[in-house]
Amino acid sequence: MDNMQGHPKLHFRCIECNEKSTELYRDYKHGVLKITICKSCQKPVDKYIEYDPVIILINAMLCKVQAYRHILFNTAINIHGKLCIFCLLCEAYTRWRQLPGSSSHSDPEDIIRYAKEWDFYKQFGIAALEQAAFLTGVFIVLFLATPKTLKSRFEFAFLLKALLLSSYGKLLLIPAVIWEHDYTPLCLKLITLFVLTSNTQAIRVTLNVSRALSLIAVACGLLLEIVLSSVQWTV
Repeated sequence: MDNMQGHPKLHFRCIECNEKSTELYRDYKHGVLKITICKSCQKPVDKYIEYDPVIILINAMLCKVQAYRHILFNTAINIHGKLCIFCLLCEAYTRWRQLPGSSSHSDPEDIIRYAKEWDFYKQFGIAALEQAAFLTGVFIVLFLATPKTLKSRFEFAFLLKALLLSSYGKLLLIPAVIWEHDYTPLCLKLITLFVLTSNTQAIRVTLNVSRALSLIAVACGLLLEIVLSSVQWTV
């Protein structure tokens, strides 16, 4: 993961205490680098800049606050848009596979094949609407509870980026459906729980709010998503 050391307008964050820092490391030339020590907690600002990306990913999957701060504040990751589309495709495919008659075997009749294809696009649209409902619920709660933390367009965009990145767990939907077995429904529920936990941690890290408020925001977003999912779409 590339860090943003060369960006003059951005502040980094200490992954331990969340204090702002002007740099992650100091370059003494000739390949000699020294990690910056946080003035507040006297610990390295970001020890993860020396870690392998696989280790960082594992720590993120364990929902460690330090790993989330490293990814969100101290790296230049801009794949949230593409990741969101891919996650929606995974969710649409999962729902499409669960529809009656959506077998993986191709049907010779064009009209049947096109009908199945339309069903997939429909599921993608529904998944996108439900995702939008979830995000709307989260933003409404956070805006009402902490209006000062979401006072600019940049902060809204940054929180949106954090929520989209923390939804990466939805990628696990595909293998859970492809290798279908008796425990697939349980696996899907566990994946949903993991994604919601990641979203909660992302809110907590991004806005530096309490765990309780993060849980309430995610719960309200989930409630709004469930309400929308109960609508019978006739398109």
